[in-house]
Amino acid sequence: MSDQMKRTALVYAECAEGKLRRVALEALGVARLLAGDGGSVHAVLAGGGSAASSAALAAAAAELAARGAGVVHVVDDPALAGFAPEAYAAAIGAAVAAVQPSIILLGHTAAGRELAPRVAAAVQGGHIADVTAVTVPEDGDVEGAIFTRPLYAGKAFEQRRIEQGAPCVITVRPNNLPVAELVDAGSEGTIAALPYTAPPLWTIVRDVVRKASGRVDLAEADIIIAGGRGVRSADGFAPLEALAQVLGGAVGASRGACDAGYCDYALQIGQTGKTVTPKLYIACGISGAIQHLAGMSQSRVIVAINKDPDAPIFGVADYGIVGDLFEVVPLLTTEFERILSNSSN
Repeated sequence: MSDQMKRTALVYAECAEGKLRRVALEALGVARLLAGDGGSVHAVLAGGGSAASSAALAAAAAELAARGAGVVHVVDDPALAGFAPEAYAAAIGAAVAAVQPSIILLGHTAAGRELAPRVAAAVQGGHIADVTAVTVPEDGDVEGAIFTRPLYAGKAFEQRRIEQGAPCVITVRPNNLPVAELVDAGSEGTIAALPYTAPPLWTIVRDVVRKASGRVDLAEADIIIAGGRGVRSADGFAPLEALAQVLGGAVGASRGACDAGYCDYALQIGQTGKTVTPKLYIACGISGAIQHLAGMSQSRVIVAINKDPDAPIFGVADYGIVGDLFEVVPLLTTEFERILSNSSN
């Protein structure tokens, strides 16, 4: 395998609701790091089916090109209007055939987790999932890069390296790595249409019903306000929603709150829900069962609010407030409103 091929990275840039997901730009940042000074960075965008979708792809491609993607390959086809794994895997496969990369990067999202093993199997390459850190040796040899991923709900960490051979597929956990920076004016990459033939589909998406439309994406939220059984009812999430709105954050929940019917399972954080790593995680009325901690223990700052001073959540919290969430959360909301209002004046 040639040195040039070793330093060629391809990013699958995932979009959601017509916009690039931030994790796509984080993966692009990793690709630029791994490509090194003598390598090349490519990105592939997939979608289509309408004029609006094509316009969104064009805007996303322009942003990728402005952030260091040397070539952005755009696959615009009606077969990609809905998320069918076979169709999207084929789109990435078309880019792989055109680029011949040694490294393929995706976000560790629901779609990324679905696609990465398919792509790895197709290229007969390795797969490193859920990467939270990438370290390049001091000598700058990108081929010696070390990839860190958490194990056992963050209680241990594994480090891996890529050996020469078939391409390696890597998924990047959202909110852990910096986004790719803008390049100098005049250094932007190019945008090119990529030929594509849709494969036979096992399933066809007819419609998507969004129960959480307009909410901040949990996986990429910088601030999350999460509620547990302590909210006591669906109405108990109202103070959490108010605080999230003031802070520009997202609302999440423990499995206990979901099982009790207080909220939709789309909000569930934990071992059987979403894994999140926000800058600030405020746990309200959450006891801190190990299954929940598995999904949020890597948050930068954890604040726990619980009436029980012996709740396990205080064991992982950076700050703890022993009190009734229905008294504490409104006070926090009022105080944050005051602080933010003063700072904007």
